[in-house]
Amino acid sequence: MGLLDKIMGNASEIDVSDVSDELAPIIGENETVERVFKEIRDMYVFTSKRLILIDKQGLTGRKVDYHSIPYRAITQFKLETAGHFDLDAEFKIWISGIDEPIKKELNKNVVVGIQRTLADYMF
Repeated sequence: MGLLDKIMGNASEIDVSDVSDELAPIIGENETVERVFKEIRDMYVFTSKRLILIDKQGLTGRKVDYHSIPYRAITQFKLETAGHFDLDAEFKIWISGIDEPIKKELNKNVVVGIQRTLADYMF
């Protein structure tokens, strides 16, 4: 993740092994972590069974919100790619039973990876 991405808060893909210890307590026995995208402190974890949105809160980041979304609950997603002068792309995901989508800003370099991962597990 580049310095500009860290400052802007944009997500970029990181190696799964870099966060395996941190994710171990929340991953099921028959579940594997496939891809991880990370912002400054927040993460988007794609496992073999679900998408986990990890939101670290507060100044210290000790309070953590884990939003687990089974792939079968995702009804649609939208990725708006960045233009020539844009630094980021927008990711929206709709979950069954919830009217408003979850919105996230992503680095334009990870849009294809996120789309491919969601398509692999949703369809």
